[in-house]
Amino acid sequence: MKTTIRFSIAACAALGLCAQAMAHGDEDHSKDKPTVSAKAPVTTGSGARAEWVAAQRLADGSLFVPKVVQHQLGLRTVLVDLRETAATVEFSGKIVADANAGGVVQASQAGRIEPGPKGMPTLGQRVSRGQILAYVRPQISSMERGNNQAQLAELESQLAIAERKVQRYAQLEGSVPQSAMEAARIEWDSLKKRHTALSGGAKALEAMLAPVSGVVSAVHAVIGQVVDAKDVLFEVVDPTRLGVEALAYDATVLDGLTSANAVIPGGSLELQYVGAGRQLREQAIPLLFRVKGGKTSVAVGQPVKVIAQTTQVIKGAAIAQASLVKGNANQASVWVHTAPERFVLRKVHSQALDAGHVLVSAGLPKGERVVVEGAGLLAQVK
Repeated sequence: MKTTIRFSIAACAALGLCAQAMAHGDEDHSKDKPTVSAKAPVTTGSGARAEWVAAQRLADGSLFVPKVVQHQLGLRTVLVDLRETAATVEFSGKIVADANAGGVVQASQAGRIEPGPKGMPTLGQRVSRGQILAYVRPQISSMERGNNQAQLAELESQLAIAERKVQRYAQLEGSVPQSAMEAARIEWDSLKKRHTALSGGAKALEAMLAPVSGVVSAVHAVIGQVVDAKDVLFEVVDPTRLGVEALAYDATVLDGLTSANAVIPGGSLELQYVGAGRQLREQAIPLLFRVKGGKTSVAVGQPVKVIAQTTQVIKGAAIAQASLVKGNANQASVWVHTAPERFVLRKVHSQALDAGHVLVSAGLPKGERVVVEGAGLLAQVK
């Protein structure tokens, strides 16, 4: 009687655990809380007690993964559905500023940096077009300063003579021709303007103005720094108007480009194809895309991978990027769920479809069940 009771308890326990382990292929177990270890209960030949068997790799290279282990690994599968999809091409690119919404501030002459009305600009500061960011005080040599002072002294003496001449003509009004009096006044005015220009030019400050409205993306100047002509002092960019510049090594794909996406960490950017250059750069044709949407969390100069759709059509299965694993000889492969507790590694030929999906054009017939979540964990089973 005791033996019968023990057998019933053990059998009920095994059946209960097996009932918990039952799962359908399309079921998402990622949110379930695992309640057992990474081993599955199986009944021995006599059925008198339960033992624990781990997931293991079989002799033919396939995997035996009990249902409980599948549950704990959070495996999820989908049925393969073949369909026609636009073919894609990949380019290497980088984020660039819009040509009409970004610019640099350069010094037109050598001088010393002085702060603007609101101080020196800082990274990330929003500025408006025409706003004074800083001043450049021209730097002149001792010889130039001496020559300038000599010219000022000469002009001052000429200006004094011209002023006395005008005053003397004014006292002799009526006896001096009117033309002579007008010529004296014109000469006096001309000398005054030359003196003002020469004296003010040596002390004038050159204002560094923001070329566009946006944010300061780079600062290359500090107060008191001596800069040369053409030195870049500040860079301003509008973060809501960015683009992507990519390089294409095959000119045949240019005419068929439609929409595109740029893969960035944590997501993707929707792009609009603008055009292509007709002059090679690094033995490639430069392409320009415009980032659609508002402000994005990317920086100018950041490298990205561009996936562009073409007008060509290709037939295949669209699956998640996470489904791909590296098989033998570093070939792209996927795990196929061939039986309730059996998984087989299948080599495939794939190409990127967008930031999160790939298109498998060979190696997966219709109706196969592919692991789309947890594929990387299966590769670790020994």
